[in-house]
Amino acid sequence: MLDLLSGFIVELRNAGLPVSLTENLDAMEAIMHIPLEDREAFKYALGATLVKNHSHWRSFETVFEVYFSLRGPEYAIDGTGEGNADLDEFMRQMQNLQGQGEGKGGGTMDGLTPEELMNILMNALMNGDQAMMRALAKQAVQRFAGMEPGRPVGGTYYLYRTLRNLDLDGMIDKLMEASRQQVGGELTNLEERLERDEYQDRIEKFKQEVEAEIRRRLVADRGAEAMAKTLRKPLPEDVEFMHASRDEMQHLKKALQPLTRKLAARLARKRRHGRKGPLDFRNTVRHSLAYGGVPAEPKFKYPRPAKPELIVVADISGSVAAFARFTLMLVYAISNQFSKVRAFVFIDGIDEVTEYFKKTEDISEAIHRINTEADVIWVDGHSDYGHAFEVFWDKWGKEISPKSTVMLLGDARNNYHASQSWVVKEMRAKARHVYWLNPEPKSYWNTGDSIVGEYGTFTDGVYECRNLRQLEAFVEKLA
Repeated sequence: MLDLLSGFIVELRNAGLPVSLTENLDAMEAIMHIPLEDREAFKYALGATLVKNHSHWRSFETVFEVYFSLRGPEYAIDGTGEGNADLDEFMRQMQNLQGQGEGKGGGTMDGLTPEELMNILMNALMNGDQAMMRALAKQAVQRFAGMEPGRPVGGTYYLYRTLRNLDLDGMIDKLMEASRQQVGGELTNLEERLERDEYQDRIEKFKQEVEAEIRRRLVADRGAEAMAKTLRKPLPEDVEFMHASRDEMQHLKKALQPLTRKLAARLARKRRHGRKGPLDFRNTVRHSLAYGGVPAEPKFKYPRPAKPELIVVADISGSVAAFARFTLMLVYAISNQFSKVRAFVFIDGIDEVTEYFKKTEDISEAIHRINTEADVIWVDGHSDYGHAFEVFWDKWGKEISPKSTVMLLGDARNNYHASQSWVVKEMRAKARHVYWLNPEPKSYWNTGDSIVGEYGTFTDGVYECRNLRQLEAFVEKLA
């Protein structure tokens, strides 16, 4: 058990969860006070001691299901589990009622025809019988997945094959029809909606049982460590903006709100507890009177750090659009930490979109308006940093002041157009700071049509910013 738990902790760390030695010891202590055969209690005891962020729960759950997928008799994969016994008993009862005796299949689930299997599944879904659904999931995987030991195929392929043969899409209609027959007539709109939602939830749970069964068989074949490495997914804050899937984008959006609250509080605290300023001679002399004129307690002037004005100029073309979207959402979510925020977006043309954020409290709606209404096309809709920067300088360059911090967002892939890097140089001469955030890995910089090095010469720094963690670290520099 200790070796298994040690491997589990190592994999959590490899997945990105911050698990300290103290938390590891806390987990060991916690599981001493719960029955190990209670899988749910075991899982939540480990989760309570090892997971500190709700957004990390999904990664924790994936690792747990891999390392402890074979715990308990109900999870056995040799056909001897409790759920299989329930199904076998159910089959024997059905055959006795029909006068078939043991029949060809001997009253076991191996003798089920596909039609019988679907009828039993429908009955289990109607009754919400979780044990039966678990047993049916095992049987479905055994029959339809076509799993072969040692075959280097991912679980998604086996899941697709199993669900395709079960045809669960048509099951919801059959379940609704059975519900109508039970009540002897039509259901009201409310009853129908509640019944449909309940059946959809049960079907989803059955799919999860099928997925879990496939995962258990793969762990038994390949080992927990190999499967954990295969299924390992980055935490939301480590997902790269430019390669995020649709589901990962949704998790990124959920992670953004708590991040903005934490970041706003941290920036405010950083300003409030700034370092001491110069010696306050007058105040020091006044307090020295209590010590007979000896300046035993020097007094200092506390600086009053001004909130910076922020100007964001973002490329929203192609794959960098997701990066620009999350950066704008983060900046505007903590806009109270800046005296003024102005936003500009460009492709080969450029447009100011500050007003889009002022007219709504829903940042996502403002981002949608930017994507649909902003005038950012000049010629062909391919990135032209040089032209966009030149237009920005002509229209709005005079509004940059010594209080301004300019953030330039993009990969600097200029499609071999003129760079007009002199604009960035002029920005730096007038502004307090000019920073460039690039969502590409550093190894890609200055390759192909990337000219980030030419622009970076005139900035206060070019920063790799591929995920929320790196974006958070940079925003702290703006305080």
